[in-house]
Amino acid sequence: MQIVSALFSEGFDVRAVPGPSTRIDLTGVYFSTVAPSPVPVTVSPHLIVFMRCPADEAGTGVLEVEFYRADERLVRNVQPVTIDPGRFGYRLVRAELTFDEYSTVEARCRVDDGPLTVVPLTLLPPLP
Repeated sequence: MQIVSALFSEGFDVRAVPGPSTRIDLTGVYFSTVAPSPVPVTVSPHLIVFMRCPADEAGTGVLEVEFYRADERLVRNVQPVTIDPGRFGYRLVRAELTFDEYSTVEARCRVDDGPLTVVPLTLLPPLP
């Protein structure tokens, strides 16, 4: 099983189209966000991880997402994944991240012992 993409998103919608085929409409994809209030503050971004299972694989694995600031692990999420061989799937990961300063965290994603997919998220000061 492989990660195709991982993104922070405000929302998404799945719809069927003729074929049969599926479309995933993403809204509000972002890599930075404005803090809702001055630090310290906790934000809860939604990460959507898209994966594929090659036709010759079993279709089961474990998705691990760890959120890091520098070398400090903040949050870890582990969940089983089942995708039919030859198909695609996705998982949503929501984390509660506490910021004491405006900085960047990384979501480090992998399936089983596969390669890392790293997605940064930068917290910006609130608007005046």
